[in-house]
Amino acid sequence: MAVSISAVVLLGLLVFIFVKKAGLNVAHAIVCVLFGFFLAGSSAAPSIGDGVQNVIQLIGRISF
Repeated sequence: MAVSISAVVLLGLLVFIFVKKAGLNVAHAIVCVLFGFFLAGSSAAPSIGDGVQNVIQLIGRISF
């Protein structure tokens, strides 16, 4: 669950930067948040979570 919290913080920071610097409209950001909220309650949420977890594990296995 720590990965999920970190992803939420990172994505929240990106949305904030996009609103302030890249011209993302606040209304667009609200729509994105609502989309994510409703997507999290759908039947696709476990598959999306598993996919994100697999990508994070793959990145963790890459040695620099």
